[in-house]
Amino acid sequence: MNIRLKQLHIWLHSKVSIAPLVVFRIAFGLLLLYSTYRSYEKGWIKELYIDPTYHFSFFSWLTPLEGNGMYVVFGLLAISSLGILLGFLYRLSTLSFFILFTYVELLDKTYYLNHYYLVSLLTFWMIWVPAHHWFSIDVRLFPKIKSTTCNNWHIFIFRAQLSIVYFFAGLAKVNPDWLFRAQPMATWLPGKYQLPIIGPFMNFKELAFFFSWAGCIYDLTIWIFLWIRKTRVLAYLAVLVFHILTGILFPRIGMFPLIMMTSTLIFFSNNFHERLLRFIGGGFSTEAHSNDIGLTSSRKQSVVSKLLVGYLLIQLFLPLRYLGYSGNLFWHEKGYRFSWRVMLMEKSGYTSFIVRDPIKNVQKEVDQSLYLTPFQEQQLRSQPDMMIQFGRFLGDRFKEQHGYSPEVYVKSRISLNARRSQVFTDENYDIYGNKNPMRDGWIIPFKK
Repeated sequence: MNIRLKQLHIWLHSKVSIAPLVVFRIAFGLLLLYSTYRSYEKGWIKELYIDPTYHFSFFSWLTPLEGNGMYVVFGLLAISSLGILLGFLYRLSTLSFFILFTYVELLDKTYYLNHYYLVSLLTFWMIWVPAHHWFSIDVRLFPKIKSTTCNNWHIFIFRAQLSIVYFFAGLAKVNPDWLFRAQPMATWLPGKYQLPIIGPFMNFKELAFFFSWAGCIYDLTIWIFLWIRKTRVLAYLAVLVFHILTGILFPRIGMFPLIMMTSTLIFFSNNFHERLLRFIGGGFSTEAHSNDIGLTSSRKQSVVSKLLVGYLLIQLFLPLRYLGYSGNLFWHEKGYRFSWRVMLMEKSGYTSFIVRDPIKNVQKEVDQSLYLTPFQEQQLRSQPDMMIQFGRFLGDRFKEQHGYSPEVYVKSRISLNARRSQVFTDENYDIYGNKNPMRDGWIIPFKK
């Protein structure tokens, strides 16, 4: 076992061409710049972070900046992404982008998407890799950093992360609803009847089954074919077809297709990226790259190897943490986020909040539109942690106004993947007066 670990360590720190890393920096930086501009151009900064009076923050102490502060944040994101693209003050640019982007995404659970999480992870690792050591402004300013090589792990970590995303996205699709009921595809596709050419076929159940099974097989296997040199080109063509199609059918997934089509380029060979750099004017030395770091390794390299293994183990654990909870994951959603579950369920129904004054013995249904945007209300209806969060917000407001605690109840009825609706929560359970509704059985178990 020690020999295997030593071989892994030597491989992680062996020298390879830096070209894939440089191409990744340029392509991903351009994508980040476009995404940031897109948020401004579509008015999302104001709509999502300034206009709402309440935010479902991941941490209670994390709030949007007041006034035009959020415009400043997105302005700094644009500057940082440009710095990544050009390799200008690269370490500072990647660090600032990672911090600011992650801050924005933690402001409200309403807007959580898997690819936002992925962007945070990828930019985190970009902080630590020398993607600016070739074809960058930093090389012009600091010539001593110029290099045609990097360590194997600098490239491997991105390939491994993308492989994890694909594999667990596919594994999540191995469930009865997806494979044997073609849900939620059978619910969504008929609404795409207006699409040219393929629109008239969208109401066929057979097509829903085809997309469901094809999507599952694709996610489970595509990362394997991207690793294999002989199948890489065909696999990347499949990546293009798959993500272009999903982008057309489901525009709400936003930048995800572009992110995956761009990121998976890193699987291509060093020669491919070197030729690409020469084509765009980056040039590249053809000198040989040494793969020998010797039998002994520095303490720093040993620490890096252990941190890499630890990080990957965490990434393998997070998508599986749902196994620690009983019941239907798609119903109670414990362990659902941060696990690469993409487009697996359709929930609809209603959720209302009742605030009861225990002293005056009166109660009132809350008008949610006084505090939430329509999209926040839509997401709130089926996500229990958001229900608890909003219920406690309502209780705190009542307590501030009256000086004593109210009782807060939730009446909710939900349909999961085109089934008949079921009662979702115990409407006689006070979510404000109890500390852990999820543990106490506040969610009514799902009935098949």
